[in-house]
Amino acid sequence: LILKMNASTGGSDLLSYVIRIYKPQYRSGNLILAIDVIIIILNVIVFNTIEIGLYSAIAIFLDGVMIDIIFEGINFSKLVFIISDKNDEIMKLLHDKINCGVTEFYGRGAYMQKDKIVLMSVVNRSEIPALKECVYLVDEGAFFVVANAREVYGLGFKSFSK
Repeated sequence: LILKMNASTGGSDLLSYVIRIYKPQYRSGNLILAIDVIIIILNVIVFNTIEIGLYSAIAIFLDGVMIDIIFEGINFSKLVFIISDKNDEIMKLLHDKINCGVTEFYGRGAYMQKDKIVLMSVVNRSEIPALKECVYLVDEGAFFVVANAREVYGLGFKSFSK
């Protein structure tokens, strides 16, 4: 909460705050985690106590996860890419069963040198099992990629706010 208000407790978060001034693309949770891991490694080397290092690593990992949850929330969506020869059937089934929007764009497979249509959709985490079922019901050989989408704006998701 302190970091969310652009303040500092004076520990490793102060150093992460200074780094983010010059490199804003880095996430605070990752910077604090990296700084704290360096401190743990130095602690284990200097004091030769592995147990304290292990307990500290667990605490620091949980700290980094909590910082990311506070900054980004837990309601992130999933970005799905589907490559299949049965795109029209998959799109229809996704629309009918899950009621999700699908965007198609053109791609070219580098290995086979074939033009393909790539389907892209953004869904809630809870919809992933139904989406997988729909895709594999139509085409068991479909290429399917699921990635985290931390922020999604637009119809059915967050609205833009200033």
